[in-house]
Amino acid sequence: MIKTALTFALLAVMAPSAHAETQEEILSARLLAGYATEQGTRMAGLEMAFAPGWKTYWRAPGDAGIPPVFDWSGSANVKAVHVHWPRPSVFHLNGMQSVGYHDALVLPLEVQPVDPAKPVALHLRVDLGVCKDICMPATLDLTTDLTPDDGDATIRAALADQPISGVAAGMEDVHCTVEPIRDGLRVTAHLDLPLQGAEETVVLESGLDGVWVSEATTSRDGDRLTAVADMVPPEGAPFALDRSGVVVTVIAPDRAVEIKGCPGG
Repeated sequence: MIKTALTFALLAVMAPSAHAETQEEILSARLLAGYATEQGTRMAGLEMAFAPGWKTYWRAPGDAGIPPVFDWSGSANVKAVHVHWPRPSVFHLNGMQSVGYHDALVLPLEVQPVDPAKPVALHLRVDLGVCKDICMPATLDLTTDLTPDDGDATIRAALADQPISGVAAGMEDVHCTVEPIRDGLRVTAHLDLPLQGAEETVVLESGLDGVWVSEATTSRDGDRLTAVADMVPPEGAPFALDRSGVVVTVIAPDRAVEIKGCPGG
């Protein structure tokens, strides 16, 4: 995607000089072997710790950030890996909004083996952006054997800190209106959802690779929360949107709410 390439170029331009911090000074990471689940998957974790003031980004990071890119291809006996994203924070800098994590992060990784009876070796390469006053690209290359008898309380805590569902947050209804614009679509999400906190940030995701989504403009009238965002594909034209793939996340200081699917009203 053009935006991703430009963001990587920006990170390279803004990378620290030889006298600034190195990746090893800014970021430490390891894979947690985790435990076996009742469903036959293995729950592992990517644990990261950042130097004071540094942060990284969520899967939908905003225009000021870049999401991590995962590569599991060096793994053995791994069919698929699902990332369980903990509740992120919202940052504002120089008039730009980004969404991500600071200080420390554990990303739970649910690993589906090809053969559950055989050993699983997880090899992860991840490219990510880390930022403070400047930004720099970082690359992690980590390996661990997943042993089904290990437990890890930090993984369970991160799973417990995921966004809650709309039903759990008291949502009574959600629907989206979609209208074509010159280079894509304008999506308006209407949520009948009680106030979640003193500040609410709404992030819309298209569910499609390569589609840029603008920062949402939000308003609230009692229990009705409205968010408007533009979605622009690489070809810069209106497109068919699968509403079942749309994800609406409401981020407040102490909780987040994730709504999957946004039907028509």
